[in-house]
Amino acid sequence: MPDMPPGDEAGADQPSYIDYETFLAPDFTPAAFANALVVATNNPNDSPLDLSTPLSRVLFDAQELDSHLDLLTTRSAVPLLEYTQTQTSASKRIIAELDTQIQSLNDSYRQLEKEVIDKHAEADELGRQLQLQHSELGAPGAKEDHGALVRCSYTILSLREVLDSKAPGEEGHGLNKVDAIHSLADTVIAPIERSVRETAERIVADFSVPSSLTFAQGEEVRLRMESAMTALYLLSPTAGVKADRWTPRLLLQALETYVRSAQQASISTLSRSLGQLPSLDRALAEVTAKCQSLVSLELILASARPPAHPLLPPSTAHKHPNLIQPLLAHLETGSLPSYFWRTMAVGLTSRVQDIVARAGVVARTLRSNKNAVGDAIRQAVVKGCQPPTAMAGGKGRGRAADANWDREVAVMVGSVVNNLGR
Repeated sequence: MPDMPPGDEAGADQPSYIDYETFLAPDFTPAAFANALVVATNNPNDSPLDLSTPLSRVLFDAQELDSHLDLLTTRSAVPLLEYTQTQTSASKRIIAELDTQIQSLNDSYRQLEKEVIDKHAEADELGRQLQLQHSELGAPGAKEDHGALVRCSYTILSLREVLDSKAPGEEGHGLNKVDAIHSLADTVIAPIERSVRETAERIVADFSVPSSLTFAQGEEVRLRMESAMTALYLLSPTAGVKADRWTPRLLLQALETYVRSAQQASISTLSRSLGQLPSLDRALAEVTAKCQSLVSLELILASARPPAHPLLPPSTAHKHPNLIQPLLAHLETGSLPSYFWRTMAVGLTSRVQDIVARAGVVARTLRSNKNAVGDAIRQAVVKGCQPPTAMAGGKGRGRAADANWDREVAVMVGSVVNNLGR
């Protein structure tokens, strides 16, 4: 029971025959008390039992309690009211303090909901969307939906936008501490981004436009290549790079690898054929085909505008009118065919010098046929700089077909003929 307010002690100390301890005992039950009262006021052998006596006892006790309570409340009305007022004031102060704390807690929860819960839900939904889009790429052996590369890339950028803004005050702040976000990043985003990047790089590496390709097939090759290049452009890292210094690094790396691979393969093929002249025509045909694929690549790049990049300002995305310009700037050249032949000429010069230095039958045969060899190389350069039939009338024909390639012809022919001596 609460402490009695001051002034209650006088009334409480008055003598009373009522056994308060019995009524206040934890195990008190009315039924047991009534039974004990009946047994105490009757002979067990009496029949019927006399209930008037125990009833009078209970009524008298109730009257006594009522009188006692009335006496207490009459004598202690003011202290009781003061005590009640004190308790009420204390309760109001507690409630006011609790209201402030509850409001602060509600505000914190709303902030948490906005910055973490909603963002986590958004990231989770994007993660499911990314998984669905990735499945559209097609299982191994199935027809590949190259357009899914671009859809996946844009979803990955949306996820980056949500998750990578980690600084205080930014929308992704604190999300890196959520286990579900770690799981989403490690088990969904990272593997799919790696798969998309590798698929796009493989498409670039396998790019080829054979002379037998039809216009319809050429258009499909172009669309597939554009999807791959767009994906690599979008997935190129942006974190930690100033917008005005940003370049589509993944795209440039893939394209440079493709160009250099074509050069190295062509240098090896042509070098071997110079030691075995009967194979020269076949070797030059292979080299010509590789150069024509580069011409086709340049036409595709020249007609492809940089895609809209949600993580970059528009001025950065529009820095170049097409995708060929950043590649030419990266390779420090004016065109891919020119870069191909001039780089090849440098590699061939040392190979021919080695053949001549060893003398023997190979060197004498090559020297005696240098005019024929020079003519064959000249024709190969001119033909290699022309676009394949499937690309000749296509979108963005460019300057490859109409340019003057005399300097490239001279450089290539000279790399062999001028090093043979007389």
